[in-house]
Amino acid sequence: MCKNKHQSENSGFDAEEMTVELELEDGASVTCAIVTILTVSEKDYIVLLPLNEQGENEDGEVWFYRYHENPDDPNEEPVLDYIEDDEEYETVADAFDEYLDSSEFDELVGQDD
Repeated sequence: MCKNKHQSENSGFDAEEMTVELELEDGASVTCAIVTILTVSEKDYIVLLPLNEQGENEDGEVWFYRYHENPDDPNEEPVLDYIEDDEEYETVADAFDEYLDSSEFDELVGQDD
């Protein structure tokens, strides 16, 4: 379902940025930058930023998925699941907003040093 790979330097993202290749229901593939992995109510969620062919995001939209790793096999590919429950989705979206607020605050504090 997903493959981890590094973006090239020409993509608009750091070479250190991790990406995944998602196969959509219609068979199309989309490369997404991994924004973060959040833990909400003891479950892990991944936040993805879909990228176009130039490695850029056109509309600022992010996608949320449940995220599972096999603790017994770190080489096994992680599994992403759709979030179908509206309440669960809203909880993850709120946690992501808090993450963004925290990140912006950290950047501002870092600039004062």
